[in-house]
Amino acid sequence: MPHTTLIPLTPRLLFVFFLWFVSTILIAQEDSDSRTPVVWDLTDLYASEDNWQAAYDQIDASLPALAAHQDTLANSSSDLLAAMTAIADIYKDISRVYVYASTRNDEDQNLAESQERLAKARALYSKVGEATSWVEPTLLAKDESDIRAFLAQEPELAEYDHYIDNILRNKAHTLSAETENVLAAAGIVLNSPNEIYELLVNADIEWPTVTLSDSTEVYLNQATYVRYRAAENRDDRKLVFDTFWGKWDQFKDSLGMTLATEVNANTMTARVRNYPDTLTRELSAENLPSDIYTTLVAEVNTGLPTLHRYFKLRARMLGIEDLAYYDIYPSLVSSDKNFNLATSAELTLAALEPFGEEYLNHLKQGINANWVHAYPGKGKRSGAYMNGSAYDVHPYVLLNHNDDFNSLSTYAHEWGHAVHSLLANNAQPYSKADYSTFIAEMASQINEILLEEYMLENAETDEEKLFYLGQSLESMRGSFYRQTMFAEFEAEIHAAVEAGEPLTGTGLTERYLRLLKTYHGHDEGVLTINDVYANEWAYIPHFYYDFYVYQYATSIAGAAWFAEKIITNEEGISAAFIDVLKAGGSDYPHNILMRAGLDMSSPEPYRAAIARMNDVMDRMEAILDN
Repeated sequence: MPHTTLIPLTPRLLFVFFLWFVSTILIAQEDSDSRTPVVWDLTDLYASEDNWQAAYDQIDASLPALAAHQDTLANSSSDLLAAMTAIADIYKDISRVYVYASTRNDEDQNLAESQERLAKARALYSKVGEATSWVEPTLLAKDESDIRAFLAQEPELAEYDHYIDNILRNKAHTLSAETENVLAAAGIVLNSPNEIYELLVNADIEWPTVTLSDSTEVYLNQATYVRYRAAENRDDRKLVFDTFWGKWDQFKDSLGMTLATEVNANTMTARVRNYPDTLTRELSAENLPSDIYTTLVAEVNTGLPTLHRYFKLRARMLGIEDLAYYDIYPSLVSSDKNFNLATSAELTLAALEPFGEEYLNHLKQGINANWVHAYPGKGKRSGAYMNGSAYDVHPYVLLNHNDDFNSLSTYAHEWGHAVHSLLANNAQPYSKADYSTFIAEMASQINEILLEEYMLENAETDEEKLFYLGQSLESMRGSFYRQTMFAEFEAEIHAAVEAGEPLTGTGLTERYLRLLKTYHGHDEGVLTINDVYANEWAYIPHFYYDFYVYQYATSIAGAAWFAEKIITNEEGISAAFIDVLKAGGSDYPHNILMRAGLDMSSPEPYRAAIARMNDVMDRMEAILDN
């Protein structure tokens, strides 16, 4: 695939979410649901599967015509515009095809026809990348001054100026047309570790059944683990952890090989593209200064006493002297409040009022439409995400709503992504609408913070306040500290491969165990880590997303920075944040944030996140000590 494309070769923010391993946004069940189904309307994409197939065939048939632009691309401003327009149109069309295939598959991943449709879409995406792989080397073969003169001559090329500038910026890392074509053709192979991982853990592993203290039998897969790891009974929690991570231990060799293949592929690509290491390549993709990554890790390690303070507070509130890893998920204060889908919508709207009318109008539009697949179901993809890649249509939101506070928090989180897409798509042309993940998670994390503060403001009892404060702490632990630990692990295993060290399942577990113990204060007696729990690395799907996870930590830090200013009514800050969302991908993300006053390469936002965590604990201890 090309080093730089008009859009990513996977749907925008599909994982976010990830969102299937951050504690506040995971699902709690996968069994059949008795509630009235709330499902998305995919006919907004294609009226029928036949229409989807027709669109697929049209894209496939149109690819040879793109080659005609290769010889003329850099001849004149009009030729450059014609080529850019043709390529953008192809990518816009294939994105829509991919969104349909992926969302249909995520409804029930056990259906062979859906798997086949998604495989076809992936193959066609790779084929599109191959058919356009000549763009960058062809542009770079021309004098940069000539290309910039074309941009000045043709006003309509302004739609593509940032894309072209990014190509010129990466000249040293763009290869010959022949080599680019080979890499594009290899894309489907280089991306296979993630597909193998998903198939193995979602379809092939036979998950165990455990019997809890109340005689409940639980089929302990990834979804139910999330539910029962927070069980009230401590023996049940330990049973869930021991059984679940013991099952992963049985597959650590094959999963270790799968992850090693991913890391080797990343390392090979970085080397071929003349980068000193994989991390530099990944940060360079969005022109991010390396100080962002190093400052994040340094500030979080410096701030580990705050995390350890949280664990000590958790031990106090749970009445546990020997806090263990399986004690980090139960709510510090229980709540039986029900947050159904309608209530989640109502509270999200109320909590986000500080953003103003324009934001709220977009939010209401989405909530009142059929853009959501809401409830768990057999075979349905776990977690939650927003897919905003169908530029001419609208975002789609996948939830696994269980009517609890975590579901409410996830709801606000995902609609933050959706409104971001709506604002960017309305303000920017297609080629500039696709925003950076580096900014994307700020749009969702700030919603969680504002929701927490709204719930606290309207809480009626100290117990309710303690519940929401506890949820806030756990969100910070999961999004800030935990994601930075993942980021440190990911950087370490890539550095190991770059140094010629082999990666094995056992070795990965040993590396992860060391980080687990450091972050959780094992050696200081803060929290005990059982060695088998270090198989957790195999459970994290985002290790296949190439230095993705650190952006959750930077995003919660940036969100905390913005939220504090919004909460204290700093003049103009809400408008500045909306402008960040509207900017889409019209500039490099660091530049966009700098215009709003936020420098993510400085310690300030990370210290703001740590300060927020300490403030939350101060409020909790004031209630407890009263």
